[in-house]
Amino acid sequence: MRVINLGPDPSLTYRPDIKPLADKDQSEYRNFEGTELFDRVFNTYKLMHTHQTLDFVKRKHVEWSGCTHAKMTMMEAIDSLDKLVDESDPDVDFPNSFHAFQTAEGIRAQHPDKDWFQLVGLIHDVGKSMALWGEPQWAVVGDTFPVGCKFQDSIVFRDTTFKENPDNTDSVLSTECGIYKPKCGLENVLMSWGHDEYLYQVMKFNKCTIPEEGLYMIRFHSFYPWHCGNSYMHLCDDKDVAMLPWVKEFNKFDLYTKSEELPDVENLRPYYQSLIDKYCPGVLQW
Repeated sequence: MRVINLGPDPSLTYRPDIKPLADKDQSEYRNFEGTELFDRVFNTYKLMHTHQTLDFVKRKHVEWSGCTHAKMTMMEAIDSLDKLVDESDPDVDFPNSFHAFQTAEGIRAQHPDKDWFQLVGLIHDVGKSMALWGEPQWAVVGDTFPVGCKFQDSIVFRDTTFKENPDNTDSVLSTECGIYKPKCGLENVLMSWGHDEYLYQVMKFNKCTIPEEGLYMIRFHSFYPWHCGNSYMHLCDDKDVAMLPWVKEFNKFDLYTKSEELPDVENLRPYYQSLIDKYCPGVLQW
């Protein structure tokens, strides 16, 4: 069996003998043009790229970090996604909770020794619960990108959707580095507001014990211009570069396990509850 090393951790490997859950060719994913869901997806990104400004993101950090919106367990948060269909996703049109278990099971098949990685697959999207509490989906779902500096060409729909964003023509915010210094590190960069950053903040606030690699996956899994477009590297420090292979590894499962063949959630629930009890137990503040 051929084993390909993916990163600084020699145990981070790809096993070509184990197939993903998906029943489509990889080239069929993230096809933003040739899908019957195009209008829904495009309109979501148009609103996002119009309103996600530096000032907007700063306000959202205050709004969502300043008070408790709910108290619930992690499994309750996952179950709440039964009510949510992601309006930015061109690949699927079923509740987000199924995607959570599909991703986790894909990771479990190829990384059976990394239970924290499997758990990240399960919980990575639960920050989308913001949409159930009144936040519009354009401020919850979809690809993320830095604010406070130039919007790079690798952002989806870049040419057509930023024209009404005031930061796009600001004399400082439209420059390559904007308000940041080169190699400042993503830790010091404000991302467009969404479920990635929100869940990361929830995990930190509740002192969940998922390793740093997993927290990077949570915080940046929607940052496609970085981990797939190779943009914004001028803002990255050595830690970001070291963590990038982990985010790329996670992306394989986040994207390519999407399938119309839905998992048996009730059968899987006891196993994943044990991981929740290990890394983020009890009632959490959201």
